[in-house]
Amino acid sequence: MIVAGLGFRKDAGVASLRDALARAGGLHAQALATAADKAEALVIQSLAAELALPLRAIPSETLRSQQTLTQSPRVSALYGTGSLAEAAALAAAGPGARLLGPRVTSQDGKATAALAERSIP
Repeated sequence: MIVAGLGFRKDAGVASLRDALARAGGLHAQALATAADKAEALVIQSLAAELALPLRAIPSETLRSQQTLTQSPRVSALYGTGSLAEAAALAAAGPGARLLGPRVTSQDGKATAALAERSIP
């Protein structure tokens, strides 16, 4: 199972999220994930609907427990983790998940995406 974690700024549009997802190689992800407070945003709900994927809202305390490859001081201050996209992907994929690489940023700099995979026996 591959989950795409997404982080985004308030002014990001669906095109920003789609671009970050494509740059991460996540167009074949089986679910999307983000922080619980961002999961209510129309932009990510629209992308999930467009792609016909479930959207997983990850609580802050779960995000804080994830080990990320990259570190953003801004995200660390807001969510207690180095990368929202990476932490959301890992948490949503479940125990034993691994990142497929570091987060990537959309061309406009308004969204990030990371992929995590967990093998399901």
